[in-house]
Amino acid sequence: MKAIGYQNNLPIDQVESLVDITLPDPAAQGHDLLVEVRAVSVNPVDTKVRKSAKPEGDGWKVLGWDATGIVKAVGPDVTLFQPGDRVWYAGSIARAGSNSELQLVDERIVGRMPASLDFGAAAALPLTGLTAWEMLFDRLQVPRDDSGKGKTLLVIGAAGGVGSILVQLARQLTQLTIIATASRAETREWVRELGAHHVIDHSKPLAAEIAAAGLPAPAYVTSLTHSDVHFDQVVEAIAPQGKYSLIDDPATPIDIMKFKRKAISLHWELMFTRSLFNTADMIEQHRILNRLAELVDAGTVRTTANENFGRISAENLRRAHALIESNTARGKIVLEGF
Repeated sequence: MKAIGYQNNLPIDQVESLVDITLPDPAAQGHDLLVEVRAVSVNPVDTKVRKSAKPEGDGWKVLGWDATGIVKAVGPDVTLFQPGDRVWYAGSIARAGSNSELQLVDERIVGRMPASLDFGAAAALPLTGLTAWEMLFDRLQVPRDDSGKGKTLLVIGAAGGVGSILVQLARQLTQLTIIATASRAETREWVRELGAHHVIDHSKPLAAEIAAAGLPAPAYVTSLTHSDVHFDQVVEAIAPQGKYSLIDDPATPIDIMKFKRKAISLHWELMFTRSLFNTADMIEQHRILNRLAELVDAGTVRTTANENFGRISAENLRRAHALIESNTARGKIVLEGF
């Protein structure tokens, strides 16, 4: 099968950082689906792993944690899918990724692809959709009834991949007032379109921006980027007994003792945890993806695909990695076909 991989951790401007290769076709076992990959999208985790994780021995490491495709074969323990099904998933960081013609993925972290989207548009949503859903409803335990009315959610870095879906889910499924942060005119307009009630500039002091807008202290804060840069402002801005969740890797340590005075709870979100540890509730990701597909097909949630970089190749993936590393990407970058 065709695939894109690497053997050494190199800067993305070097041709050898991602290479077109040929690998043996994998075979489905246990709960595995063998998926014929039709489209993928690229996430910050792809760039982080490319720069830090080496393949075993003299083998190749294949990245990619967002895919859509068609089930080609199933393992003997599979009960949820059959060959021919159209599926979407984010996969497991502990296994070979989706930048390949064929991929093995556990059925319990796979959902049925939205009927209303093509493969490219759908590929933009699994990882960010799962992350946003788990962050809101599993980690922060945001209420999905009227009890959230009058409370505020601050979304730091709302124009990126996770923020683009998190804002939609919060607007459509909760009664929270959403304050999104964005620093450029085009990103501010983007998050307004997705459902943010208010938009403030995260290049300015957040607490002062919230106060100047006459908004209440946020009961919930989701930090999606540069958490160390914004942390002191979050400490000042967040409501007493509030909840704070983050997904990034702060460049410098954050001092969580600063949260003590306000009795703030801190929640890490990692979408890969369930599959990494084979948790008893791993099948929740199957259910979340199916629920997201229903929301997409109902027109409640829209794809966050923003740029299509063409076919799945080393050259086009290097372009996508470079754009993500520039920190100027809006929405998601997708690639289709081999």
